[in-house]
Amino acid sequence: MTASVQQQWNPLFQTVTVDGRRIRVAVQGEGPVLLLLNGIGANIEMWAPLVRGLPGRRVVMFDFPGTGASQALRRSRRMSGLARLVADLLEVLDVEQADVLGYSWGGALAQQLAHQHPERVRSLVLAATIPGIGGQPPAPWVVAAMATPTRYYSPRYLRVVSPLIFGTRLSVHDENHSARRERPPTMRGYSQQLFALTGWSSLPFLAKLRVPTLVLSGEGDPLAPARNGRLLARRIRGARLEVVRGGHLFLLQHPVEAARLVHEFLTAQDAARQVDAGSTQVATRSTT
Repeated sequence: MTASVQQQWNPLFQTVTVDGRRIRVAVQGEGPVLLLLNGIGANIEMWAPLVRGLPGRRVVMFDFPGTGASQALRRSRRMSGLARLVADLLEVLDVEQADVLGYSWGGALAQQLAHQHPERVRSLVLAATIPGIGGQPPAPWVVAAMATPTRYYSPRYLRVVSPLIFGTRLSVHDENHSARRERPPTMRGYSQQLFALTGWSSLPFLAKLRVPTLVLSGEGDPLAPARNGRLLARRIRGARLEVVRGGHLFLLQHPVEAARLVHEFLTAQDAARQVDAGSTQVATRSTT
């Protein structure tokens, strides 16, 4: 089955408790586990366009605390604390290890998770994301527009700022736009995500990562300029870089192309693991 095959959007929802907070989780499909870490303020439903193009996976998604239908954290945490939260969530869901796709803000969290809990991460897909301090920052007006979740509440504001921060204008009829408005983040939750990213950098540990990695960057992305993708791919040993058409939302606005790249990468990792497992079995038999 290829990624061009579109599946229904019909995830199973549940609420779990992690560190005393109620977290809304959705799981769709069967197969190797793919954990999705979303952008700042985003909710589970915003993944729908991409997930439809990823059959043959058990896709795990969740509303980050303070977004969607999840409770905000009692206290703000740095990225290291949030990586522990994700690892604890996987424990609650009885997921020993997963391929991890991090988009935008979630890409930063995915890097931290792979560094801090390498036993939990089989492979990484880093989409439209940055290494934090030391990477290429967006323009000051982009930073200013991202400092508020107003775009989740006001269609007019979203129409004005979307070309500036995403590199493309969003329509009020866009599926992604509808998902934004239905479950917007709380101000507290959004602020906690901003706090986690402030002062964070993955540059000190990127060269130490030992996980297969695909880096996806949009050629016209004002929020996470493509230079950041090139930097990530250079620093992570063996990482593959793909610069694709579109702006910051290429993953959701061009889901067929994005899903194809993700599907091909993950399928190659599945095959490599099967070969490794076969080699291990042969070696074990030869020594007995």
